[in-house]
Amino acid sequence: MAKCLVLTFNIGLIFLILKMQFNRFALRTVSAVASLVFVAGTAWAVSPFTVRDIRIEGLQRVEPGTVFVSLPVRVGDVYNDEVGSSAIRTLFALGLFKDVRIEVSGDVLVIVVEERPTVAEVEFVGTKEFDKDVLKKALRDIGLADGRPFDKAQLDRAEQELKRQYINRSLYAAEVVTTVTPIERNRVNLTFTVTEGEAAKISEIRIVGNHVFGESTLRGLFDLDTGGWLSWYTKSDRYSRAKLNADIETLRSYYLTRGYLEFKVDSTQVAILPNKTDISITINITEGERFIVSGVKLEGNFLGKDDEFKSLVTIRPGQAYNADEVAKTTKAFTDYFGNFGFAFARVQARPDIDRVNNRVALVLQAEPSRRAYVRKINVAGNSRTRDVVVRREFRQFEASWYDADKIKLSRDRVDRLGYFSEVGIETQEVAGSPDQVDLSINVVEKPTGSLSLGAGFSSADGLGLSFGLKQENAFGSGNSLGVQVNTSKINRVIVFNTTDPYFTADGVSRTIDVYHRTSSPYQDTSYYKVVTSGGSLRFGVPFTETDTVYFGAGAEKTTITPGTLLPNSYLPYVDHDNVAIPLTVGWSRDRRDSALAPNSGRYQRANAEWSVAGDLRYVRATYQYQEYIPLNKQFTAAFNGELGLGAAVGDKTYPVFKNFYGGGLGSVRGFEQGSLGPKDSTGTVLGGTKKVNLNAEILSPFPGAGNDRTLRMFAFLDVGSVSGSGAVNENAGSLRSSVGVGVSWISPVGPLRLAIAKPIKKFEGDKIQTMQFQIGTTF
Repeated sequence: MAKCLVLTFNIGLIFLILKMQFNRFALRTVSAVASLVFVAGTAWAVSPFTVRDIRIEGLQRVEPGTVFVSLPVRVGDVYNDEVGSSAIRTLFALGLFKDVRIEVSGDVLVIVVEERPTVAEVEFVGTKEFDKDVLKKALRDIGLADGRPFDKAQLDRAEQELKRQYINRSLYAAEVVTTVTPIERNRVNLTFTVTEGEAAKISEIRIVGNHVFGESTLRGLFDLDTGGWLSWYTKSDRYSRAKLNADIETLRSYYLTRGYLEFKVDSTQVAILPNKTDISITINITEGERFIVSGVKLEGNFLGKDDEFKSLVTIRPGQAYNADEVAKTTKAFTDYFGNFGFAFARVQARPDIDRVNNRVALVLQAEPSRRAYVRKINVAGNSRTRDVVVRREFRQFEASWYDADKIKLSRDRVDRLGYFSEVGIETQEVAGSPDQVDLSINVVEKPTGSLSLGAGFSSADGLGLSFGLKQENAFGSGNSLGVQVNTSKINRVIVFNTTDPYFTADGVSRTIDVYHRTSSPYQDTSYYKVVTSGGSLRFGVPFTETDTVYFGAGAEKTTITPGTLLPNSYLPYVDHDNVAIPLTVGWSRDRRDSALAPNSGRYQRANAEWSVAGDLRYVRATYQYQEYIPLNKQFTAAFNGELGLGAAVGDKTYPVFKNFYGGGLGSVRGFEQGSLGPKDSTGTVLGGTKKVNLNAEILSPFPGAGNDRTLRMFAFLDVGSVSGSGAVNENAGSLRSSVGVGVSWISPVGPLRLAIAKPIKKFEGDKIQTMQFQIGTTF
């Protein structure tokens, strides 16, 4: 006869167990429904015994090994109440079961479990604002996903998470209803039905307390606004706490740079109207008085270089207090200390305010602290680009004294690679080593492939297209690979090129070009063709951090295929291979703040080509100059100039197929691409040996786009000409000019520019092309 002992947490069961003790046969059982209840309410105890076997009942999808591994008891261990309580708590903590019981039969433990349902599928209905994968990822982050155990408590968290996602998009009226549908094999389907409602938009922005500047002037500083006809693209009327904070900082900077030293923002109220679709923003400010700088004084340790530090001061007595100039000066001081290895220098600008006379004296207090050297340089964020591509741009080296100039230069060089949307450098102290720092360069990668498309439309020739692909950071190596293809009937081109920017460890680049071009004046196979095939090898040698000189050589063969309307100037080259062996030399200097959307800086390049051998002997040179001048926060003036000159060498004639051409984007807009220049008696454009282009633009943010510089509009004036021998029209080499407007957009496939031009100086026979666009060009 077996002894019987039953432990339970139900009062009725307790009496039943007492009655069962008088039975002839009994079963000893330990049951539990929750570990906490087990500990608190156990009515009977189990006598310790040695476990001979452990069985698990009730499993459907969970592997038995998962349970066995989690149990705090094994076969051969001694079982008691404390072990049982711990086992139940452990199994519940797995989150896989909604009920757990432990039964004892003799010296055998029987684990009886009831599994939670498993989520079979998560579906969304009515979601338009988000891609469903985005919402699924958000729920996955809180533990709700296909194949995971279902917990009703997670539904509330899931609904709150979905609402949070919509609130971040200003959809405050969004409603979420969840449906749980049980299906076979203890599974459930979850359906989230979303009623998104209308997006909450800013209906009013008020600035209260301003007296010196008009409210419309101050609101014009903000990226947030009450909406315009382009708000569907910019979403500038969608409320965002981050954007509002940025706008408030812009407002504060506006006052602090105009002498209002004690300006402050008293409060900010954001009110959502009952309809949950309108938002009102009120900013309360105190302008304070305007202060004039009475003087600047240096205090502290300036390493005996006081005069050198004084030359860095941009704060001028007699002018209004300007927080930007103060910050610029203190940063210049800190950077200059860094040039001598003082990475932890502290520079503070202390204002001594005279409120009676509205004057302020600034005291620049400096403490260089200790000198440090760089122990280690870490690179983070480059999941695709190799570390060496970033590190080889660094001019600050490990185990060298900290040098702020070299660190800034290193950061700029990494940024100029064009592979990253963000580049930042952090300085971290080394614990236990006060004279050491680690540098961490954090980058955010961006797509480095580009697609180039060009098109133009004219009533005479219809639509013309060109196409190109280029990968600037192929396989994360820093090398570039490119292909350009044009399959039109009159201008077929295929070009392959590759550049290794670090062909040598010293930064000498190598570029290889292979090309084949076929051009014809008309879309008829009976007309003549010019076929050019060749290749070149070019090396770029960096002479300074911003100047690179290029040297190269190539081989080229040009064949003239006779046909209808062959110009007389081409006759000397028919039935000849016309081989040229050109040597090239070039120079470039790029000091623009951005290659895609420049706002300031200068760019220059010059190239010369000299054919020293073969059938053709000539010299060809070009020079380009660009300047970008910021007029204010919104407007930028841009200037571009380009000159070209070609000449024959010795007793040879200059090859006509090496002439320059003008017209179109990159030249004089409003005229068909390549249509300007001398022509023969048939009207065929021959090009010329001299070219000049002058372009002027005023760029501004697109109306309704706020201060977004990725979408800008511009007005332009173009002047240019192509001249040289062979012209039969006396006006062929005369200057042409045009004016117009356009749009530039940094699109996902590259910079796009659309121009609508009107010629203001043209001649009879010129081919006009009013609308032109191109992806992948600057001017």
